[in-house]
Amino acid sequence: MKNQEIEKLLVQRFLNYVRYDTESNRHAEQTPTTPGQWDLAKSLQNELLGLGLNEVNLTKHCYVIAYLPPSPRFCEAGQEKPCIGFLAHLDTAEDVSGQNVKPQFVQNYNGEKIELDGGLFLDPKSEPALSEQKGKAIIHSDGTTLLGADNKAGIAEIMAAVEYLIANPQIEHGPVEIIFTPDEETGKGLPEFPMNEIRSVACYTVDGGPQGEIESECFNAYKADIEFHGKVIHVGHARGILANAALMASIFATLLPRSESPEATDGYYGYYCPMEISGNLEEASLEVFLRDFENSGMERRIAALDTFAKTVEAQFPGGRVIVKTEPQYYNMKSGIDKNPEVLERLKKAAQNTGIEWRQKPIRGGTDGSRLTELGIPTPNIFTGGRNFHSRLEWVSVEEMCAACKVIIELIRLWGE
Repeated sequence: MKNQEIEKLLVQRFLNYVRYDTESNRHAEQTPTTPGQWDLAKSLQNELLGLGLNEVNLTKHCYVIAYLPPSPRFCEAGQEKPCIGFLAHLDTAEDVSGQNVKPQFVQNYNGEKIELDGGLFLDPKSEPALSEQKGKAIIHSDGTTLLGADNKAGIAEIMAAVEYLIANPQIEHGPVEIIFTPDEETGKGLPEFPMNEIRSVACYTVDGGPQGEIESECFNAYKADIEFHGKVIHVGHARGILANAALMASIFATLLPRSESPEATDGYYGYYCPMEISGNLEEASLEVFLRDFENSGMERRIAALDTFAKTVEAQFPGGRVIVKTEPQYYNMKSGIDKNPEVLERLKKAAQNTGIEWRQKPIRGGTDGSRLTELGIPTPNIFTGGRNFHSRLEWVSVEEMCAACKVIIELIRLWGE
């Protein structure tokens, strides 16, 4: 497989996909949370049908599920191979606008600082990975929006792999499922996922970062919704009576340990992250994300929130603090450890394509977290993207090609 051949299948697809506004909304209840995700889903459905796939289903909740039949030899009795799936998500994060994305395709990057709109820069001096792309092709945002490589690079890589296999029938393979999901960025964990329609015994999300990174463990994730109920009176007569809910929420937020915040941790260290705060004298609310790789660590964090609530109540007589926590997704490590072949084949596919792989934990989650919990082991494959969820997002075309090659080789290995 030559890079030039794979690149032709990848680049234009990606440039097209990122122009769809698929920013999700974590406050919405319906699935999908935004209408733009339908537009991309319908386009992908038509594209898959155009490639000759006969089974392409778009569900009523915007899940695209397609089936690539096995090579003819594997359709014979006694020759059947297990079905494996590849999954990427349609939506982009709402942290930065995903509307009117203008991707900048640089075919021969000169290695110098790139000026973006809004006074921003992509600087190879502060990003060693960018300096390594000198003389190579990259795609970056223009600085007014995110790029959308998370996860449209993954979508493009899966689609390019499917087209390549169809065009090269000499590469024998078993059955393959292609799955595109809405609302991954909301952290809701595959709401309305049609599990009864899935045939795969193993799956792979294509939702990672730099080349070679393979991920088989992630955070346990909880969300805490914290309510603050004040005691209100005219502020001119407030002495000894007023319990200010807005101030209660603010003080609670400052009790979250700064040493256990996203910006102060890496590796296997978990965190508390206040996501949104609002309110007035009478009522206020605070949303906090809790992340930890260990169950015991998550239990400690939840208990700490209850302690902080009592601390705030003690400072505001008459005020009340109510903490409500709920899980979002769980660490997929134990599920994948029970099925070591799934990860070993991924490592072998990387080796066979000349890629030096390395395992690292996901400081976040993927749809693979929930899918593994549902019984389908689902590790994560790199995409070549950097600076996700930001206006400085960019992707290496060479690394996108590498991801696509790994997908193709992995499909071939499962057909052996």
